[in-house]
Amino acid sequence: MYQNKVTLIGFLGSNAEARTNSADFSVTTLSLATKSSYKKDGKYISHTEWHRCVVFGKLSEFAKTLTKGAHIQVEGELRSREYDSKKTDSKRRVWEIRVASILKLDRAENAAAEDQEHDESPQEESAA
Repeated sequence: MYQNKVTLIGFLGSNAEARTNSADFSVTTLSLATKSSYKKDGKYISHTEWHRCVVFGKLSEFAKTLTKGAHIQVEGELRSREYDSKKTDSKRRVWEIRVASILKLDRAENAAAEDQEHDESPQEESAA
């Protein structure tokens, strides 16, 4: 039995980058940051890891609406691919997550602020 499954929870470092090819097939690329920390000599050292996430098809339509700072969970499989680098004139290998699902997560401080805004604003639904 084999399994290649990755689950990441983090924040987007930039807006989603969407492209469409000639066959009207969309591809969206996400730059996802995850953090970890460890203790060294009595001090905590923080490390940010950046992940390239690639989304295809219908899920790509949702992914392209995501903006910098969005808190998301992605699931998919780890893939590598090679390409010819024009800068170094050699083959390069990149690792990326081929995304199968995306879950948009609420940040606690944003959710609390939005709740306060809704409580202070007039309720349009109750007027009907």
